[in-house]
Amino acid sequence: MSTSPSQTTHTTQAAPWLPLVVVVLTQIQASFAVNALTVSMEGITTDLSTPATSVGTAITAGTFAMAAFILLGAKVGARYGSRTVFQVAVAIHALAMAGVALSQSPVMLFVAQASSGAVIALIAPALTVFIATSYHGPQQARAIGLLAAAIPAAGVLALLVAGTFATTIGWRYSFALMVALGAVNLALSFRLEPVPPQPGLSIDWAGAGIAAAAIVALSFGFSGAGSWGVVLATPQAPFQVLGLSPAFVLVIVGAVLGQVFFRWVRRRQDARQSRIFDLRVLATSSERAVTACMAIMLFVGTAANFLIPLYIQVVQGRSSIQTSFSIIPYTLSIFLASTFVAYLYSRYSPSLLARCGFVVVALALVLLAFTIKNDWGQVLVVLGLVLLGLGQGAVVALVFNTLLSSAPRELAGDVGAWRGLVHNLSGSVGIAVASAFAVGVLSSTVASSVAEHPEIPPGLVAQVDLDDVNFLSNTQVAEILARTSANPVELAAAIEVNSEARLRALQISLLALAGIATLAIVPAGRMPRVRPGDLPEVLEPDDPDAIDDETAGTVER
Repeated sequence: MSTSPSQTTHTTQAAPWLPLVVVVLTQIQASFAVNALTVSMEGITTDLSTPATSVGTAITAGTFAMAAFILLGAKVGARYGSRTVFQVAVAIHALAMAGVALSQSPVMLFVAQASSGAVIALIAPALTVFIATSYHGPQQARAIGLLAAAIPAAGVLALLVAGTFATTIGWRYSFALMVALGAVNLALSFRLEPVPPQPGLSIDWAGAGIAAAAIVALSFGFSGAGSWGVVLATPQAPFQVLGLSPAFVLVIVGAVLGQVFFRWVRRRQDARQSRIFDLRVLATSSERAVTACMAIMLFVGTAANFLIPLYIQVVQGRSSIQTSFSIIPYTLSIFLASTFVAYLYSRYSPSLLARCGFVVVALALVLLAFTIKNDWGQVLVVLGLVLLGLGQGAVVALVFNTLLSSAPRELAGDVGAWRGLVHNLSGSVGIAVASAFAVGVLSSTVASSVAEHPEIPPGLVAQVDLDDVNFLSNTQVAEILARTSANPVELAAAIEVNSEARLRALQISLLALAGIATLAIVPAGRMPRVRPGDLPEVLEPDDPDAIDDETAGTVER
């Protein structure tokens, strides 16, 4: 594709950085909420009298809600104007953060977090549109990199700010701070150039409904697998289908609806009708490989980011501020890699960078699995966290930049929506699957370890429900056994079993994530080798042939 005169002008004339300031601050506002929940796990579980895994449920509530409505959010932004929709969404998100800060029960926390996720579905596409319409050439590349780096930056702030608040004045003040940041972002947004609305745009409500139904089914399916059963229903399952777990049934239903959605969108695109998502974003196998790499990396990274604080706070019994400082090297390395990986684009192809990134992530997870002990201060453990962050940050920024740079500028909203959907759905599934897998390994390890400890009599085992094992601190185990007939010797043996089982469950979970990261090398090899300097200007509108043309997305991009 040849460079248009307008594109050349954009490249030589620098645009003001105010839109990027708003974009980065808003991304921090949205991402900080999730990171603050993770860091504040100890305070929330104590204050609301809820287990640690329920905090993961609250996190998935927000991210699943965002994923369910983000495709619709992109079209709503185009229909009514991205700036106007953005301003309304930022205000609602601030109110949702106030709801989290004032939560008095796990249900209230769940609802507030789900509400925040739903309005992020309006915010995320707008951020991409602001970058696509405000920056071009090298300035645009830097803006994209800073947007990708804003997520780990929010993680660092959450570690420092939320960790300090949770240990001193209380975890609720972290979310009150997000209310204030929302007010700042709303005020700054009035200085942005309005993005003209498209009043004639027709929204494909049927497609939006199918997409939302598919995502909701997948959301509940994956998040319920831990308590309802992966395949066969457990006694905790709300219902069963021929003995099958509702989680298994919902995942199957969600997968089928996903296929229906893509067939629906394909049919409407072939007929040149309005649709909720433009398949030209995924026109080639290279772009689909980018999506696969994004999904796998976010699945692995988010799962690890959930397991590590869970281990530090629950297994080691450390405070929120101690947790924050323990994983700062990991979060900082994500930020640095996201910011500086762009300097490698002109020297190495995206496919090579992605493969190297996944190899680094896999090696880091293996290193952590074999070196992690009760002493978090080991040099090898810190090194493993740094390597994990470097690989994760580089891959996430790389795939986002590659996907956005490969798409026509007029599809920036669709790219932003797709990126947000993949980011949140993959991350939420990662938390849900990691939680269910780790608890499952923990349960089986506890059961086998109890059988190997003769000092724990069958009578004591009968007084404890081994079918409802979860990650508990040694203090919590002692409190539970205090209500049984356990003597001091039996109590000491039970605490030893609990400590060993928790460590083993974490190690096996990290190795499983390393295996998934290794498998990602295959789709990474299909990523494009072209490094564009700007978003393409135009792709033939609604050209069905372009969707199947293997070279349409790579030549001159």
